[in-house]
Amino acid sequence: MADIIHRHHVVQRGQGQRPLVFAHGFGCDQQMWRFVAPAFEADHRVIVFDHIGCGRADITAYDEVRHARIEGYAEDVNNVLDALDLQDVVFVGHSVSAMIGVLAAIAQPQRFSQLVLICPSPRYLDDPPAYTGGFSRADIDGLFDLMESSPEGWASFLAPVVMGEESPEALTGELKASFCATDPYITRRFAQAVFLADHRHVLPQCPVPSLILQAGTDAIAPPAVGAFMHRHLPNSTLVVTDTVGHCPHLTDPAVTVDVLRRHLGG
Repeated sequence: MADIIHRHHVVQRGQGQRPLVFAHGFGCDQQMWRFVAPAFEADHRVIVFDHIGCGRADITAYDEVRHARIEGYAEDVNNVLDALDLQDVVFVGHSVSAMIGVLAAIAQPQRFSQLVLICPSPRYLDDPPAYTGGFSRADIDGLFDLMESSPEGWASFLAPVVMGEESPEALTGELKASFCATDPYITRRFAQAVFLADHRHVLPQCPVPSLILQAGTDAIAPPAVGAFMHRHLPNSTLVVTDTVGHCPHLTDPAVTVDVLRRHLGG
């Protein structure tokens, strides 16, 4: 247990019993929840952690095979839940961690009571004419090329797209710094695992009730993706907020907290 807790830099706070687990998105770390997670500490057991290769997680735990696929990160999540012996978990996953949560819940449904999926996407690539993911293959290949040739250049390009046009400059700069702080090799491989994956087929297999929190304007996971998730994810609720950007927990934390509170019934 201690090894897994240290490996993922797991931090626990709060006065309540029901576990509320927050999982960050690509190129980020647990600090991205600092405006949202504390709001639930009075009545929940709040848990944050870092994915391997991000934040203060143990980089030596990175596995070339395991972490080449999103399923490997889902296994990590379930290992954390097992180590903490958590039951009745509300899992809040942002961006890629939304699908990581879905995969973890499919593998171990007995530990989960609810999923909260913030700006999720099962497939970032377009698959015309039936599916619009938001990116063409040329877009993604261009991003990979930029990551290879310019570690800072790709961060400068992607951070404003992720945060949205109305995002404060400080938050966009923080995201850029977070992108640049991660190991370039691991970050490129994580990006490949994220942007080339297709998990549309697993959505009907998820047995855990889910809330999909969709930003009204999101260049990374457009509203059409949230609608697709809602149609194919059993027992799901879709809430579209009047927010701009892919990170409403940073740019509009009060809105995010309000939606979460209403969904959790408190």
